[in-house]
Amino acid sequence: MSTSAFFQALEPHSWLPPAQPWHGASESLIVAADHPWITPAEQTGLTETPDYSASIAWLEKLCAASQWLTMHEFGKSAEGRPLMLVIASKETAHTPEALRVGGKPTLLVQAGIHPGEIEGKDAGFMLLRDIAFGPRAELLDEANLLLIPVLNPDGHERSSLWSRPNQRGPLRMGWRTTAQNLNLNRDYMKADAPEMRALLKLFNDWPVELYLDVHTTDGLDFQYDITYAYHGRQGTPSWSPQINAWLDQSLSPAVYTALHAQHHLPLNLYVQPVSKRTLQLGLRESQMPPRFSLGYGDLRHIPSVLIETHSLKPYRQRVLATHVFIEAALRHLSKDAKALRAAIAADCSSRPAEVILTWADGGPKRELDFQGMDFENYTSPASGGQEVRWLSKPREYPDLPIFTDKAGLAAKRPANYWVPVTKPQVIELLRLHGIEFELIPEPREVEVTLHRLVLPQSMPAAESRFPVKIEKTIPERRKQLFPAGSARISTDQPLGDLAVHLLEPLAADSLLHWGFFNEVLHRTEYIEGYIIAPLAEKMLQADGKLKADFEAQLAADPSFAQAPEARLHWFYQRSPFYDDRHLLYPVGFNQE
Repeated sequence: MSTSAFFQALEPHSWLPPAQPWHGASESLIVAADHPWITPAEQTGLTETPDYSASIAWLEKLCAASQWLTMHEFGKSAEGRPLMLVIASKETAHTPEALRVGGKPTLLVQAGIHPGEIEGKDAGFMLLRDIAFGPRAELLDEANLLLIPVLNPDGHERSSLWSRPNQRGPLRMGWRTTAQNLNLNRDYMKADAPEMRALLKLFNDWPVELYLDVHTTDGLDFQYDITYAYHGRQGTPSWSPQINAWLDQSLSPAVYTALHAQHHLPLNLYVQPVSKRTLQLGLRESQMPPRFSLGYGDLRHIPSVLIETHSLKPYRQRVLATHVFIEAALRHLSKDAKALRAAIAADCSSRPAEVILTWADGGPKRELDFQGMDFENYTSPASGGQEVRWLSKPREYPDLPIFTDKAGLAAKRPANYWVPVTKPQVIELLRLHGIEFELIPEPREVEVTLHRLVLPQSMPAAESRFPVKIEKTIPERRKQLFPAGSARISTDQPLGDLAVHLLEPLAADSLLHWGFFNEVLHRTEYIEGYIIAPLAEKMLQADGKLKADFEAQLAADPSFAQAPEARLHWFYQRSPFYDDRHLLYPVGFNQE
């Protein structure tokens, strides 16, 4: 049998560990086969998901038949497919301004950022149906619901039986990345993808007060069918401490209780094993950098929750768990909006003297009685090493260690950043993120601090870019002329922390890191050896300190002492001929 024939003969998902039987009260959410508004996924017993055109066609019919649902195109994908937003509200107009004036809190549910992980779409369809023509119309009495059914429709349509080998259903699944091979859940800061640019504009336009990003997780087998995460759990550090305290102390208990009542098993932790081969080593509870939805929402002061159903559970079970979570979140938002709004206002008005730029290992160690699955290790003839075989038997792991993060690098908060007019892409990106700034109408000489990069390293290509690793900079205070059209960005604004992360050179997802300033890495002018060598000899004679520094460098670095070109370059760097802008990051900051 050929390899091709071997795979064609396989039953779908037969390579996965057997699924545990499950029945729950949430199965009552599924309508009968003859229901006039049965969803396309329900028609298959929640084993398949419709393609994009069928999904949008069903939504169009539903919205046309309901007085409370409308659909709005908020952008286009790279291949030109419309990005759709469903607005569920009892306000007379379904516009951002009408929702603001109405005063009800608004929940945004985003599905299909990774289109193979598509439970949010099918659960959202069921919930919208029940709001429009079922028992859940009262959900809109005190709240609004926005649903993005598929953020990545191009990846959604790259669907096949072979898309996600670690996941049990739906039968055909979409592809993780966009048509441009961009992972949207790494694109929140640099915003290279048209889909992400449309989403950021949506954040600016609509009054989002709770944001759910729906995914499916894999990597381990365990008993939980849905996990969820947010920054600040049990007091871990975050950029929005008041918001995350509300998520931890108010929202989390409400959705946890609702899921248990419907016979689901939730865990408020994103499961990341220290080792996929040895579970007993523990789990990591990592703080996400802002390239991810969870980190970006926290940094932007949008209450944000990452939902991760478990990939080895049947699709039916995962869709129902997602439905219960979304409904519970919407109900709780209605009840506790006042406290959440107070938390949002507190974080938006906070101006910390230092802004955390990175996270680091070494936070408080915790323990968890983890409800996992049993496994064994075996020697694989394919890998030649020890691999894991999951045995589909529940197993308890008492006192499993959980390793958390702490704050890493931090930057003193400047009053202003200055971006030169020569970086229009950066200025436009600040605008896209909703950051306020002033474009100076006339040239202005400003005393600022600029950063000189020390030994920056070009990294391998990632997300269509060539990132730069920067571990150290040298600040230089100088008067700098900024031409007309340059931008002054005050950090005294609700999105000031976001501005810091975009513009600070050592931030984990700064624009410098993502390659928006790679031109400073290149030196164009040079000097011939026959010119600099005699000049260097005269420099040594004229400057005693220079002579002492040179001799110290020779003594400290034998390889330098034996490299004529390096020695001459050392003198070139200290001459007025050297390019003063080489490795000089052109974004300035000051405290005035």
